[in-house]
Parts: sequence; structure tokens; C-alpha cells
Amino acid sequence: MSFSSNAQDQKGTIRGSVFDDVSGEALIGVTVQVKNNTSGSVTDFDGKFNINILPGTYDLIISYVSYRTTTVTGVEVKSGSVTLVENIRLQEDVQTLESVVVTAEAIRNSESAILTVKRKAPILVDGISSAKFSQIGDSDASEAVKRVTGVSVEGGKYVFVRGLGDRYTKTTLNSVDVPGLDPDRNSIQIDIFPTSLIENMMVLKSSSADLPADFTGGVVNIETKDFPEVKTFNVSASVGYNPSMHFRDDHFTYKGGKNDWLGFDDGTRQLPAGATNSVFPSPGAPGVTSQDVNSFLKGFNKTMGTQDQKSLMDYSFGISSANQKNFDNGTSLGYIFSTTYKSSTVFYDDAFYGEYQRPAFADEYELIYATTQEGAITERNSLWGSLAGLAYKTQNSKYKLSALHLQNGEKRAARFFIDDNGSAVGKSGFFGGSENLEFSQRGVTNILLSGEHHTSDKGWSIDWKVSPTISKIVEPDIRKTAFTYTSSDTVFSSGAAGNPSRIWRYLDEINLVSKVDFKKNYQLFNKAASLKFGASHTFKERDFEILTYNMQFFGSQPEFNGNSNVIMDDQFLYPNGSVYFSSGNPDPNSNSFNSTVSNTAFYVSNDFQIIDKLKAIIGVRAENFVQRHTGRDGVYANGDVVNGRNLDDAIVLDALHFFPSGNFIYNYRDNQNLRLSYSKTIARPSFKELSFAQILDPVSNRTFNGGLFKFPDWDGNLRETLIDNFDIRWEKYMKKGELFSVSVFYKKFADPIELVRLSVAQTTNEFQPRNVGDGQILGAEFEFRKSLDFAGPVFRKLFASGNLTFVDSRIDMTDQEYNVRKAYQKNGQELKRTREMAGQAPYIINVGLSYEDPENGFDGGLFYNVNGPTLTVVGGGLFPDVYAEPFNSLNFNLSKSFGPDKKTSITFNVSNILDDVRENFFVGFNAQDQYYSRLNPGRSISLGLKYNLN
Repeated sequence: MSFSSNAQDQKGTIRGSVFDDVSGEALIGVTVQVKNNTSGSVTDFDGKFNINILPGTYDLIISYVSYRTTTVTGVEVKSGSVTLVENIRLQEDVQTLESVVVTAEAIRNSESAILTVKRKAPILVDGISSAKFSQIGDSDASEAVKRVTGVSVEGGKYVFVRGLGDRYTKTTLNSVDVPGLDPDRNSIQIDIFPTSLIENMMVLKSSSADLPADFTGGVVNIETKDFPEVKTFNVSASVGYNPSMHFRDDHFTYKGGKNDWLGFDDGTRQLPAGATNSVFPSPGAPGVTSQDVNSFLKGFNKTMGTQDQKSLMDYSFGISSANQKNFDNGTSLGYIFSTTYKSSTVFYDDAFYGEYQRPAFADEYELIYATTQEGAITERNSLWGSLAGLAYKTQNSKYKLSALHLQNGEKRAARFFIDDNGSAVGKSGFFGGSENLEFSQRGVTNILLSGEHHTSDKGWSIDWKVSPTISKIVEPDIRKTAFTYTSSDTVFSSGAAGNPSRIWRYLDEINLVSKVDFKKNYQLFNKAASLKFGASHTFKERDFEILTYNMQFFGSQPEFNGNSNVIMDDQFLYPNGSVYFSSGNPDPNSNSFNSTVSNTAFYVSNDFQIIDKLKAIIGVRAENFVQRHTGRDGVYANGDVVNGRNLDDAIVLDALHFFPSGNFIYNYRDNQNLRLSYSKTIARPSFKELSFAQILDPVSNRTFNGGLFKFPDWDGNLRETLIDNFDIRWEKYMKKGELFSVSVFYKKFADPIELVRLSVAQTTNEFQPRNVGDGQILGAEFEFRKSLDFAGPVFRKLFASGNLTFVDSRIDMTDQEYNVRKAYQKNGQELKRTREMAGQAPYIINVGLSYEDPENGFDGGLFYNVNGPTLTVVGGGLFPDVYAEPFNSLNFNLSKSFGPDKKTSITFNVSNILDDVRENFFVGFNAQDQYYSRLNPGRSISLGLKYNLN
């Protein structure tokens, strides 16, 4: 094999792809000939071709047996550059030999491939392609996916489909399950993927046997490019400004490490030596001297409080490069590389967290405050990600190797005034002030090795993937210092605001996925059909540990005068002073566990035509899921081995489930489909949920309890959720990418998992994931995208789009939940046996008005999104339910490309134009709503620049 000669280097390259106009599938073996020239090529199994030719303007003749010959005119070739002619669609030659003539410019700017895939897909699917990315100018996947119907993005990072939360939405990379920076989520952060390296993003809204069974709302698959058609070397940068958050003199932070901006701690927050010794270094411990205690205390970072510092703007930059080399023997080698860095500052200057209770008497309605915390929160978030990949293609095979690393660091500080109401149940009554210091570093490394093989007769294909992922989360030295205010002083009081505390959290996870898929093309009923079958295996292992240390006083408490930053001064440390730390970690530690998952799956699926216009995809998937757990509860850890629970590599989930699916498409007109689908899917508890872990949020002072904990009203047996999914959809595709569809869907949930406020814990703020009563949702969805050209030529580049979803959700309450609610029923209140499903909004509105002018490199739009009031925390008894208030999100974006080759682009965005506030409320019968939480994101603007150096 050798590269082209110097003479060849003066040539240019024509690259493209050819598809069947009806099925949307790539066509193999299509002849692509340059008119009046001997140069030509034949498409490979991806439908792609490559022609090296001298500079000039040419016509291409594309021919294939039983298809109309198509001529592409005006293909301009420049020396040393690539001309891309993608998405050529061949029509079947049924009754006429007339050829089809199209222009190269029309093909290059076409979104027809995605529309064809969507129209002909065996399941409900929406998507966006690389051709669209080049028009709209979005820099990363999180911006681009917002344009997909029925999709919303939470926090600029995580995708939700049809309003269903993270538990029911899944994100995959190159069709492989990849954990993100938060392993408790199904979804990976998608804002680290630059659109320049994405082939397409598809959102799958119904299931088939070849897809994993653990989703319900949808699967978002990000497919990266392996053979970039055009050489690229892009650099990009952006800045963002929020008047309510940036350049504020009242902003504050704390002294961290020198590597915080890179997303990891430099040792500033390391655990002191001796902290995990079997004999803890505290006064009076056997064999421990006073000097041992003093040396141990000096090992802690001395910073316990915040300091004022002006806040900075947000900024980001990125570099990406991609190309392919073609060899004389017909093989190709492609590469991609990308690295991005983002830094953002958040400042909530009027943050509020509240705890409210129901009054005990039936004729009292207004909610009673138990504790309120009002103050400010600051965050500095750093994220960098790198993606590198190699792909090698032969005539019948393709191999791909890619590596991805994400590193995220979040430095957080808070100042709060605390008001604890002594008249409320379980409250001591005090005023106080707290300062909280946190840092979280998260890293994820993923490697993907995959292969695709086709037999010479194209009858069989094999696709295999192996993908290991390593995730690591460290939250070192979480510090909380809360003073209790008395009439004459500020002191530490364990019975009120509490003593200072320090927490270390560690999580390590290994994830290994391997899968293989086989496909056989054959004839059934004298029509084309395909049989697919395959297997996959996923292994996950997580180690988790929390270490807690609480400040104590040996004798009288020093006078700190409310200054958090002096309490670790040498003069106050034992034995010179009275300050020392006690360990909150029994041996064995109840907040330490090891869990593993082994999931082996097999599937078979058949795709065939029942009659000319009716297609069926029938399949079944089997998943054998086994989860093991090593851990114990606090009762066992503190020595009560009789009443406590201790698990040693015990099986906590073990089930073989079969997941049938059926998808039927009736194509009663070329541009209209009627779809009917059924599938069974599953939602399983996460490692954290199926554990004995107790995780305190030191800012809100709320505690998460793992589902294995037993309570008087809970048996500690957390089970998976099985879901039956039914969908009916009518869709119509029109010119210019216009569409209209109406969908009706129904989902039935057996044992859904929801986050429940613990009614038995009346003195603390505790929550637990539990199986609640069976649930169901019935919804209707309307989707449209319409050009406004009917209003006149001046409006031909304006498009209106929208997605409206209306859902009725119901949970049939268990007797336990119903009786707890009944105990606090008010006069005049009609208590039903059903309630809304947690996390499901009653309505979702996404509408937008966009202007698209790809010829001039211009794109802009105004987009509005709102979700209806949503139950977020299930209350009961003393505690009311918590609802998320609708957040009215109105955003504007503008993109403009410059130059003859549009190598330079500028983007401008305005977010939260309406300046809405994110609010969650306690809701009681005939009572005024009271704050559960309030955070004001403010308005923000950003400006970005991208330049292609090629």
C-alpha cells in the first residue's frame, strides 16, 4: 500500500454517499462515473464513494441495476481539497427509463437523508444530521439536540424525552451504554461533544429487540464520525455573561487547590494520615498521645469559612481535527480528535431551602414552617473533555477504535441564615448561620473497539463492539460550620445548629460492555426481509465509601466570635486548646459498599413486509440481570448483629425477563405513515438506590437513604419497574423538511420507583427511593414543522415548529401511603386513592420560530419551553407533597457564517429572556404554597467564534 504520488497530490477529491430513496439504506456497488472522463468509483457497504481527479467542474453519472440513472451536475473540484456530494438518493426504475438530474449544491445542503431514515425507520425515531449542524452553527450536541422534536435538555447537559425523567431516558454513544460524570444517571453529559465530529443524533421513542430494555421515554444515540468526508481543523471559543452572577462584588468562594481549574484536587483536601486507623487519634484513645492527636489535627486543611472574591465570566474553547486517507489498494484510514474546556460561574444570591409541615388538626390548613435556610450559593464549574478515534476500512470490513475522557470539577460555597421553629414537630428552636465548603471531582474514561463485516454477496453482516469505562468520583473534605446564635454570643451547639463537620466521599466504578449483532438479508413472501439476532453482556462494579468526622471540645468551648476561619488555628487545637475530632465511622462502615451487576442479553428480530404497504418488525429480547451487594446497615455496624442487616456479596436482584416488541408501519401514501407499536421495558434501581448508603446534602441538610434500609413502613426490598408501552402515530412528511404528526401513547408501570419523604423520620429531613403503587400514563403528542412561505416570498425562510405533549398520569396508592395521608386529612378535603406520578409533567410545550438561510450561512431562532407543575417529592403524613413550578424558558440564538467557504462562524445566544426563577413548593389542601427551594438563574448572554483553519 502507498500514498498517492506528487502528481496525484495536485488533484482534488470527490466524496459522497448513495442511498435508496424508499428504504433510506445505503446502496452497495453503485457505479459513480465522471461524465466524459475515465475516472469513477463504486460505493462500498456504507454507500460511500471516493474519486481523485484534476481540478475542474464535472457531472457525475450514478447508475445501478433496477434504479433510475441520476446525474449530478456542477461538481466543482479544487486542487488538494475535498468536494462533498452526500445524500444522493436513487429511485427505483419501475416503468420508465427517464433519468433524474439534480445539482450538487442542492444535494450538499439536503437534510433528506435524516428525513428518509425517520420516515422509513422501523420504530418511532427523530434525529438531526451533520448536514443540519453545518447550517445551524450549534457548537455542541446539547445545543443541537434541542431542535429534535419532543426533547428537552436539563441543566444544559442531560436529555429528557417526552417529559419522562432520567430514570426513563437513556443516552448511548455509538450504540453502546456509557456512564456519564454522574453514574446515578442513565444519561451522559452531551455538552462535551462538538457537532463537527458527530455524524448524527437519533432519538428512539419506541423499542425494538436489538435495543437495551432499560428505557421508557427514549434512547438518545450519539454517533461520532469515523471517516470524515472533509478535512477539518476547527478552533472555537466563547464567552458568557450573566448580570446577576458575574462581576459581583458580593460574590464569595474559599481557598482551594491550584488544580481546581483542571477539575481535580492537588492534595489540598486530602484525608489526614491516621483518619482510618483502627484506633482513632482522639483524646483518651488507647496508645494515643497528646502529640499524636495534635499532629493528626494539623493534617486537616485549616480553611473552614468563605472569603469574598469578585466573580468571573463563563468561557470555553475547543479544538477539533478530522480527516481520512485513501490508499491505492482501496482501503481507507480516518481519524478524529477533539478537546474542549469550559469554565462557568454560578451565583444564587437569594437561595432558599424550606421545610414545612402539615398542622395536626383537621380544621387547620396553613402549613407550618419547621426550618428555613436563606442565603447565597456560589459554584465554579470546570469541565474538559477529549475524544480521539481511528477507523480503518477495507472492501468488506470496517474497524474503529476511540477513546474518550471527561474531567469535571465543581467548587461550591454557601452562606445561610437558619431559622428553626421550636413550635414545629421534632424541632428544638434556634437561630443560626452556616458556611458550607464543597468540591467534587469526577472523571470518566471510555474506550470503544468495534468492527463491522459484510460477506462478499452482501447476504450477511456482523457488527461487534467492546467498550470498557472507568468512572471515579471524589468529594474530598466537605466542610460545614454552623454557629448557633444565642442572646449574647455565637456558639457551637450539638442540640441546635450542630458542631462543625467534615466529610469525604469516594466512588470508583468499572463498566464493561460487549455485544455482537448478526443480520441476514433474505426473501419472505417474495419480498425483501431481514433477520437480526445477537447477544450482549454488561458487567459493572462500584466501590463506594463515606467518611465523616465531627468536631468536639475537650472541656470548655473557645470563643471564636462567629469566625469560621479561625477555629482550626493552632492555639485552639488539642492539647493547647480544646478542639479535636471524633470519628463518625463505625467498623465496619455502614456507609461503605461494593456492588456488582452482570447483565446478559440475547435477542432475535425479524423485519418483513406483510403486504405491499404494511411492514412488521417482530422481536423478543431476554435479559438475565443479577446484582450483588456487600454492605450493612447502621444497626449492624454499631454492634447489633442480631437486629442489624449485613450482606456479603448477596444477590439483591436476580431476574430473567423477556421483552417482546412489535412495530407495524402502514405506508398508505408515499409521504404518510400510520405506526403502531408495543414493547415491554424495564427501569432498575441504581447502585446507590439499592444500598444502605446515607448521603447528606450539607447545603439543604437533607439526607438520602438507600432502599435497603428497613423502616416500620418499609421492608427494605426495592424492586425493578416493568413497563408496558403502547404507541400510535400518524405522520406526514412534506416539502422543505415540513412535517406533521399526531401520537397517542399509553404506558403501564408495575412497581414504579419514586423518591419518598420518610413520614416516620419527623425530627430529620430524610428521603428514600421506594416502590409505590402501580402507575399509568396516557398522553397525546402533536408535532409540527411548517414553512411560512404561504404568507409570501419574504417569509419563505421562516419556519414554525413545535411539540405539544399532554399527559394524564396516575399512581394507585398503596394502603400504607393512603392511610398516612388519611391521618392528616382536612375538613372538606376529598382524598382519592390515586395521585400524579412523580416526575411526570401534565403538559410539555416546545415551540419555536426559526430563520434558515444556509446559502448565506445564516440561522436564527426564538424558542420557548415550559413543563407543567410536576410532583417531585412524594410526601405523606406530617409532610406535604413537593411540586416543581413551571419554568418559562425563552431563548434566542443567532448564527452567521462568513467567507466563500463559510470557514468562520459567529454565534450569539440569550438564555432565560423572561428572567424566570426555578421554584419548588410544598403544596397543601387550602393552604398557601411554601418554598421547598428557590434558585434564580437570571438572564445570560453568550458569544462564540469558530474558525476552520483548513
